[in-house]
Amino acid sequence: MPDTLPRQSSTLSGLLPALGAYGIWCLFPLYFALLKDVAPFEVVVWRLMCTLPFCLGAIVVLRQGPALRAALTTPRILGALALSGLLIGTNWLIYVVAVMDGHVLAASLGYYINPLVNVLAATVFLKEKLTRRQWIAVALAAIGVALLAKGALDTLWISVVLALSFAGYGLTRKLAPVEALPGLTVETLVLLVPALGLLSWQVQQPGGLAMGSSTGISLLLLCAGPLTAIPLMLFATAARRLDFSVLGFIQFVTPTGLFLMSVFVFGEPLKPIQLVCFAFIWCAIAVFCWDILSRRKAG
Repeated sequence: MPDTLPRQSSTLSGLLPALGAYGIWCLFPLYFALLKDVAPFEVVVWRLMCTLPFCLGAIVVLRQGPALRAALTTPRILGALALSGLLIGTNWLIYVVAVMDGHVLAASLGYYINPLVNVLAATVFLKEKLTRRQWIAVALAAIGVALLAKGALDTLWISVVLALSFAGYGLTRKLAPVEALPGLTVETLVLLVPALGLLSWQVQQPGGLAMGSSTGISLLLLCAGPLTAIPLMLFATAARRLDFSVLGFIQFVTPTGLFLMSVFVFGEPLKPIQLVCFAFIWCAIAVFCWDILSRRKAG
C-alpha cells in the first residue's frame, strides 16, 4: 500500500501534460489552414528556426543551463537526442506536407496507428505487461484502425511513417535521462543545419519565402516556435512519467479531435466506415479505462 500513492501521483502528474499536449495538437489544422498559401517546406523550416530561440529563452528564464550543458556533453544522452530529433523532424515534415497536400485522412490515420505501435513497443522494448482486458482493448482498436486503413491503401505509407516516427520519438524520449526543455533544445540544435539547408533551397524557388510577405503571415510563422515547443515539452514530460502503453492509448484524443474538427469545422462528410471505426476505438478506450480504474481500486 505505501507504493500505491506515489505511483498514482506520478500517473496523475503524467496524465495532465499528456492531455495538454494532445489537446494542443488537435488544434493544429486550424493553424495550418491559416498558412495554406505558404509552402510546406517553409512551414517546417520556421517551426525549427523559431523553436530554438523560444527554447533557449526558456532555458535562461528557468535556469536550466546546467542541464542543457550536461545533455550536450554526455555522449549517450546527446546520441539519444540526435536520434529523437531526426525522428520528430521526419514526423513534422511528412505531417505538414501530407496535410497541406490534402492527405488529411492519411495523416489522421497515422495517429490512429501510433497508439497501437506504442503498446507493441511497450511490451517488446520496455517489458510492460498488459492485462487480459488491455489486450482486448488493443484488439478492438486494431479492428477499428484496420477498417479505416482499408479505404486509404494508396497513402498508407504516409500513415505508417508518421506512426513509426512518432512512436520512435516517444520511446527514445522515455529512455533518455533528460528533462523536457533541455532535451527539446538539443533536438532543435541537431535539426538546425538541415533547416538552414531547406531554407536556402526555398529561397531559390519561384515563390521565394513567405516570411516577410505580409505582417499576418510573418507573425503566424513566428508563432510556430511556442506552438511547437510547448506541446512537445508536455509530451516529453508525460513520456517520462507514464507507462508507454498508457501514453499510447491517451493519444487517441488527437485523431478523434481531428475527426470532430474535420466534420464540424471544415464540413467534411461523415462516412459510415468512420463511425464504425470510432465505435471500435472508443469501446477499446472504455475497456482500457475500466481496467485501469478496477486495478486502482483493487490496489
